[in-house]
Amino acid sequence: MPHPSGNRFVTGLVLAAGGSTRLGQPKQLLPYGDGTLLEHVLAIACASPLDQLIVAVGGSSDEVLARVDMRGAQIVVNDSYGQGCSSSIAASLPLIDDAADTLVLMLGDQPGVTASTVCGLVQGRGEAPIAVCRYDDGRGHPFAFGRDAFGELAALHGDKAVWKLLEQKPEIVHEVRMPGRIPPDVDTWDDYETVLATS
Repeated sequence: MPHPSGNRFVTGLVLAAGGSTRLGQPKQLLPYGDGTLLEHVLAIACASPLDQLIVAVGGSSDEVLARVDMRGAQIVVNDSYGQGCSSSIAASLPLIDDAADTLVLMLGDQPGVTASTVCGLVQGRGEAPIAVCRYDDGRGHPFAFGRDAFGELAALHGDKAVWKLLEQKPEIVHEVRMPGRIPPDVDTWDDYETVLATS
């Protein structure tokens, strides 16, 4: 896919460290398409206009790393994954290339996001410190952060911390319009059935 951002260097971070407590087994390894849920998301990331790809794993990391093809990605094993997504972001920040101008956060359990979504988000961010997708039914992932906002990311703590940052600093958040509804993610078996039905 053509790079949408001129000379900008874009890093993608796939958050896939969840412990799948509500599901009872590693959701990263649930069957989806021709492989697993996480493999599908990584394929989307690889088809997106990203110059660097980082994947954060944590829960069942040994099994996930053994079964999921992660070629082309840099791996972060976050042993503190129980402290929420912010811990995975913090663990991944040191790996971001010094040339990176933009960081795109993707969820490892949200297979409905497409490469076109990522491209549109990167293109639509402009010079905004933070950009989010605005779907028909509200804000949703993926999110994009300019380098000026990396310090804000490093200071996050707990789960839903990124969402709290958006609420606390609305003046630096730009919404990029995306067609359709927010692509569902997978936390429960009902969620999994929903993503299968809409795939």
